[in-house]
Amino acid sequence: MHALRFLAAAAAIVLIDGCASTGQRPADITQLGVADAARLIRDKTISSAELTQALIARADANADLNAFVTLDRTGAMAAARQADADLAAGKLRGPLHGVPLVIKDNIHVAGLPSSAGTPALRGFVPRQNAPTAQKLIDAGAIVLGKTNMHELAFGISGYNEATFSAQPIGVRNPYDRTRFAGGSSSGTGAAVAARIAPGGLGSDTGGSSRIPSAVTGGAGFRPTIGRYDNAGVAPISHTRDTVGPMARTVADVALLDAVIAGGQVPEPAPLKGVKLGVYRAYFFNNLDADTGSVINAALDKLAKAGATIVEVDMPELQKLNNGASFPVALYEAYDDMKAYLEKYQTGKTVEEVAAMIASQDVKGTYNGLVVPRKLPGPDGLIDAAPVYQAAIGEARPALIKHYADTFARYGIEALIFPTTPHVAVVQGPEASKLETFLLFIQNTDPGSNAGVPGLSIPAGLGATTGLPVGIEIDGPRGSDARLLAIGMAIEKVLGPTPAPK
Repeated sequence: MHALRFLAAAAAIVLIDGCASTGQRPADITQLGVADAARLIRDKTISSAELTQALIARADANADLNAFVTLDRTGAMAAARQADADLAAGKLRGPLHGVPLVIKDNIHVAGLPSSAGTPALRGFVPRQNAPTAQKLIDAGAIVLGKTNMHELAFGISGYNEATFSAQPIGVRNPYDRTRFAGGSSSGTGAAVAARIAPGGLGSDTGGSSRIPSAVTGGAGFRPTIGRYDNAGVAPISHTRDTVGPMARTVADVALLDAVIAGGQVPEPAPLKGVKLGVYRAYFFNNLDADTGSVINAALDKLAKAGATIVEVDMPELQKLNNGASFPVALYEAYDDMKAYLEKYQTGKTVEEVAAMIASQDVKGTYNGLVVPRKLPGPDGLIDAAPVYQAAIGEARPALIKHYADTFARYGIEALIFPTTPHVAVVQGPEASKLETFLLFIQNTDPGSNAGVPGLSIPAGLGATTGLPVGIEIDGPRGSDARLLAIGMAIEKVLGPTPAPK
């Protein structure tokens, strides 16, 4: 798309949000969102170099968050100065001109290490950008650095024993540094919430862009599977993995999506008459008090704003998801990692990567299941291949149909539910326990396996904990732009999440 169309859309978002529309310089430029920063840089109210320097200083002052694997101070500042020089010469690269963003450390950025948060790949430096990163750079974005993550993306806690810039271990939540920032895109979530970056990229296999966004007060998007080119990303599962944009607002996520996918930024959808489905028997299980109260209040606000909340039934959801989830991810992980290591000439084998894994939970999964190609059975470990074939050939198609039938039967545009059943838990080794993992992927995993788009939206802070709660909408396959438009309208009703103190 021509840059001018993007710029018009970005300007529209700024005006809708009522931010920076006057062109005035804010007192603290690190509080700027993606579209706001792009507008002020374009208008020369601020420079890319001063914003980048302010964000680097903020990153350095918050090293205890463990948000970064690589903070590219020199490279980011050089790119920012070049962006300012280009603008002075009348050369506008695109709708993200001069805006610093962060990229998860499993997504390739040329010239920067791409370790996927694991020791064996610390020395791997890609020669080319991943297509998703390239789209952002072509639109003028600056890469501030590579963000921390759960090792090899195999978890939701961000307790990574291999990558931390300060003790204690684990990516920390800016709202409470004793708590985790979710995962596996932990560092991007923490950096965005801490105002170290206005936005960036995570990846999502079963919730990894949405979970950290939810527990850190931001917006995270999992597009329809296949919407983005997934090359240049260290994989778990080629049939489940996708890059996911993350920011503080849905409007900014929509802008990042438009840049990557090549479409237009949608207008917020009128909520009057929008039908949103609620399946309480599954998605509202295991809620803590803060999550339950925030979500129920949010649903009431949306109903008062004109949305129609429809109670739905998905009786086969849990059974079909169980049949399609772990068998696919754990089986594809070996072949996909093997192909990735060879394609990008990392010089490592899967077995060598596994031997050096630092995080105990990931090491157990790789050594016990991924490498030997096994899955847990009723009486011990069993061969994964036939279970995988059943998952791909039977359970997943049935799950996809179950979602499509539900949308059609009830005439709903999206399902709506808590992104995570609990607010962020205490960070530490216990955060990587299997029970915690299963709890936090409870609501994000089914849509991931069905390949539908999912969007986590900030819903507010819990009254007891003061921690963020996210509300998610999942739409039919291919409804990405419409889902983002509905999300932008929901965001306006629910209001922004206050910044961490």
